[in-house]
Amino acid sequence: MISKRIEELAALTVERGKNAPSSTFFQELHDAALGLYAECPRWEKIARSMAQAIAGMPVYIYPEDTIGGRTYQNRTLPPQTIAPDLDCDTPARQEFLAQYPEAELLFRDYLITGTAKGHIIWDFSRILTLGITGLRARYEEALAAARDEEAQQFYSGVLILLDAVLAFNDKHIEAYRAAGRQELADRMAKVPRYPAETFREAVQAFHMQHLCVMAENPYGGNGPGRLDYYLWPYLERDLAAGRCTLEEAKEIIDELFLRFDERLYGMDGWVEAVVIGGSHPNGGSAVNPLSYIMLDSIMDLDILHPSIYVRLPKAPPAELVSACARYVLSGNNRAQILSDEAIMGALVRRGISTRDAADYVCGGCMEVGLQGMSSDYLYIGWHNPPKMLELMLTGGECLLTGKKNPAFHADKSLTGYADFESFYADFIAEATRITRIYLAEQDIGSKWAQLARPSYLISSMIDDCLERGRNMHGGGARYHDYGGTPLGLPNVADGLYAVKRAVFEDKLCTAEELLAALKADFKGYERLQAQLKRLPKYGVNDPDADAMARRVASDFADIYEGYTTRWGGKGKLVILTFTFAPPAASVLGATADGGNVHRLVAHGVTPHSSAMTEGITAAILSAGCMPFEKFAGGASTMWDFDPAWATEPIVEAVLRTFIENGGQIFQGDVTPLEELLDAQQHPEEHANLVVRVGGYSARFVNLSPELQENVICRIRHNH
Repeated sequence: MISKRIEELAALTVERGKNAPSSTFFQELHDAALGLYAECPRWEKIARSMAQAIAGMPVYIYPEDTIGGRTYQNRTLPPQTIAPDLDCDTPARQEFLAQYPEAELLFRDYLITGTAKGHIIWDFSRILTLGITGLRARYEEALAAARDEEAQQFYSGVLILLDAVLAFNDKHIEAYRAAGRQELADRMAKVPRYPAETFREAVQAFHMQHLCVMAENPYGGNGPGRLDYYLWPYLERDLAAGRCTLEEAKEIIDELFLRFDERLYGMDGWVEAVVIGGSHPNGGSAVNPLSYIMLDSIMDLDILHPSIYVRLPKAPPAELVSACARYVLSGNNRAQILSDEAIMGALVRRGISTRDAADYVCGGCMEVGLQGMSSDYLYIGWHNPPKMLELMLTGGECLLTGKKNPAFHADKSLTGYADFESFYADFIAEATRITRIYLAEQDIGSKWAQLARPSYLISSMIDDCLERGRNMHGGGARYHDYGGTPLGLPNVADGLYAVKRAVFEDKLCTAEELLAALKADFKGYERLQAQLKRLPKYGVNDPDADAMARRVASDFADIYEGYTTRWGGKGKLVILTFTFAPPAASVLGATADGGNVHRLVAHGVTPHSSAMTEGITAAILSAGCMPFEKFAGGASTMWDFDPAWATEPIVEAVLRTFIENGGQIFQGDVTPLEELLDAQQHPEEHANLVVRVGGYSARFVNLSPELQENVICRIRHNH
């Protein structure tokens, strides 16, 4: 339930979000670099220009505020003039294409895609516990003892940006005092300058630093992470002292979440994730009353930001599992549930300490990262293994165009192989070569980001940057891993299993006949297509089909882990779908498992919708075969329910089955198919219909027609 005040505030939030003022932040940043600070050394130019842009952000206050501070990222205009010293994208792209000129052809067929920024979670608790003055003191001490010039520059840049946060905050103090809001002005005079002592102070300190960090690092996927974990000690003390009640805390969180949605209104695909619940480093449950407050808040409010995801600790409280089932059914298709046992197990296997693994969070949709320990190359984009398999079958020839892609190194088609294992080995070898090109792009991007995007403010809240005297791109972050998505691995597994059975084992067809059928999109080969479709698929709990899925996923995980990044990290799989299914499908021809052209790829490691013919339990048992122990970046699954069948006890049982079988990340949708179809025909009547897209939730009518079809075509489980 929400209070009358929050109900009124929610209506104001919608109006302000829709009519947000335009921001020229980026242009002011670049103008400062081109003008006022043009003669400064590069590091100082970047620091002072960013500080001026942050300190110069306008102040927006309203009489109903109890949390001070606003920015509007949904109306931020791109710069028309770019300062070269602040541009890391252009030189990085030029260097990459100079080293790998074939990449242009790989981009053409979505065999690889470009680099993504963001998806990072920083340790904002330093601001809560130290205040900016305390954090600043640490950097002043480090500057006095800096071991080299680069460290001096880094420490100095941090100090400049910390002062900018205070300058922006102080403008609010002055404005609130002028408006007669002494209590809020007094609170902002204390935090974030000094350590927070109360829950209200901790929320205010968090909010102000969040606005400033997101101005410096304006990328989707950057988010708060374990907000309940770090705020709970303050609320716990307030409750004990009688300074706050749970009802008052709920209203504070409601207002905070509304402020997120106001800033990001209409930016459905921009994900700032709050991850609640989870575990302590000692393995005990970290679930607390604030976890439930935040879950209730997002269920009560009709908003899309922030995204609230739930971590289930080992042996989770029964109350939490029940709450998750309610969230799946009544959370407006925003639920995402994570298994600590599976995800922390994968992180520890990778060599991450249990203490660090306990602080895992979602950096955006579901990309697993470590709070305050990673650089922001946590997620770098996707590539298209189903298309790689197609080109491997045809000897490099695109089934849609009939043209060869010279960047794909296949010297023979399927007809040139006498056995499946030889074909499979060459497929993995070519996938390895292409993936290494894709990962090398990130090393080049990281190198240029170190120079042109030092991110002084966020780096001040990343572990080991202070001790090493380097920004998060320059070797300062404790972990410098690159996480990317090989899209459609279930499709690849089904295709490979069909080739193995149909051509090499059961002799349903020759390699020549299969290729002819694929080129004809099965026109004239309907009997063969039916035979291919009848072969077992990943998703029906068939041991042989599932073994192929595990093998493919394991080998792709090994490809990533076999790459060492420029600062000694590793590549890692981050298996999701997001909005990528339609573009990936747009370049696909017919598939060896009987699919026609442009067949959509599966969501994450969920079996393909067409393969889940034996019900959700069989599909979950199949998914349990996947090598989740190798998925250190997270592997999502999508389980849509027929709402006429799915009750709270059923969803709770499904959730428990999923966790017990080793699954990592559970998400889904409960919208009736009829409602989706009607929304396509009458969008004006379904303006607030929210669906789970593939790592994020969005208003259905705002999606592209291709994404709408993607959601509609997913199976709705009813048994």
